[in-house]
Amino acid sequence: MNTALKRIRIVCAAVFVAGIGGIIATSIVSNNNGGIITIGLVTSIAAVVLLTASTIATNKRIDAFDEVAAEQLERQVAALVTSGANEDAVREAIRAAIDLGRSIS
Repeated sequence: MNTALKRIRIVCAAVFVAGIGGIIATSIVSNNNGGIITIGLVTSIAAVVLLTASTIATNKRIDAFDEVAAEQLERQVAALVTSGANEDAVREAIRAAIDLGRSIS
């Protein structure tokens, strides 16, 4: 896991716990609606920060990059076939490389 994401999660968890305690303490001690709302808003902002950080950290690259890589690979296959390589053998080697890559990750 990303170290920055881990720290954000810890800080947000601390804000959640402090927020719940703050809401309870404020409602018991002074029953100040402004203070309670402020603490609630800070806690909800921490939730939005946590959701945003988790979403950004876990997103994969968009498919457009895969399309570009596929086109480059197809050009390389065409160049190998043009230079005299057997197209079926080249494509089988590519399939084996893809299978190997999938088994590693």
